[in-house]
Amino acid sequence: MKLHRGPGLFLFLLLCVLGAAWVFASRSGYLDTLQARFFPSVREAVRLSPGDFPAGVSAPVADVASVPLRPVLVGFTPRGSAAGLLVAAGGATTLDNPAPPPGAAQGLLKTAYALDARAVLFAREEELRQALSIGAENGGVDMAMLSVDRLASWAPGLRDAAPRTVMLAGRSRGQEALAAVGVTDLAGLRGKRVGIYPFSSTHYFALWVLARAGLRTTDVRWVELPSTLDAGRALREGRADAVVGLWGDVELAARDRGGAVLATTADAPHLVATVLVARGDFAARYPDAVRRVLRGMLDAGQSVLKDPSTGARMLGEVAPYLGDPTEAIRSAPPATLADNRAFFGLSGEAPVTYDELYQSAAALFQKLKQGPQVPLAEDTRDLGALKYVSEARGP
Repeated sequence: MKLHRGPGLFLFLLLCVLGAAWVFASRSGYLDTLQARFFPSVREAVRLSPGDFPAGVSAPVADVASVPLRPVLVGFTPRGSAAGLLVAAGGATTLDNPAPPPGAAQGLLKTAYALDARAVLFAREEELRQALSIGAENGGVDMAMLSVDRLASWAPGLRDAAPRTVMLAGRSRGQEALAAVGVTDLAGLRGKRVGIYPFSSTHYFALWVLARAGLRTTDVRWVELPSTLDAGRALREGRADAVVGLWGDVELAARDRGGAVLATTADAPHLVATVLVARGDFAARYPDAVRRVLRGMLDAGQSVLKDPSTGARMLGEVAPYLGDPTEAIRSAPPATLADNRAFFGLSGEAPVTYDELYQSAAALFQKLKQGPQVPLAEDTRDLGALKYVSEARGP
């Protein structure tokens, strides 16, 4: 039987030749060159950021300067535990006016540790997050006092800052509170308007209150407030049936309208923990400055615990909305070295450690909003300075 060469054979040979040419061009890199020239939009655009590299890559090879030649800026939002920072820094400033007022007393960090440090006041936690994100070199801060739940919620957005928790500053033992009008118990919150500032630790406390009452997040009607400081006003004006804010603010507002405080962090004294967080590049470049800040804050905190008068005066000047500053310090006292050792698992025992608190908060916020992957707790802490100070001071 005689075979006939039809057009299909030539088509098959052509396809074989084209396939071989494509393989050769692909392996030789010609396809990438052609694609870049004729179809540049097809290539995926990759945006690089500082978070793609280790935080310490720009640190000097030699120890050129153990501390910065400018003031170290530590941001904070007022809490009782901030009294230790205020005593250490000699008072508070703002980013708009960073210079200390004329005649201001020098803080413990300057007199005992030769470190020029400023405690920078922020009214809103979101503004503090932004300042830590950009850093002091760009108009922000080097370090910040944040609650662990805030760090867990913001860690993905702070990736370029490479935040590193370096110490426990204090725990809330009644500073955050839920107050309501016309509601007698937590179960009565069902269907009510609950006012919160969603970028604060009061939001985290509100979620704990709902869990304790057996309520779902959809069982209440959330009313977003512009700041934690707006909670008392919202309750007075009837914009919410219940609010979560600072005890000194919401307790007075509830009393004015015949309401009551239904829960405080005294019911969960290990839930809201404030930690000192440093930018990764600052901690890598100036490790001695971090050690001095820790020493100064621990010494100042011990002084406040022994005699709160100076710290209370400073706290009252910057945050009158906390109510009685001495009571504010009592409800959120500065942490001691023993507290730090236990909280970070260095020695002793704590009901809740840093890793446990961070991981549970991260899991909760991911459950609620399904955000980006949150770094592990061990990637957000740097205990080198704390261990150094702890070993130097002994048991």
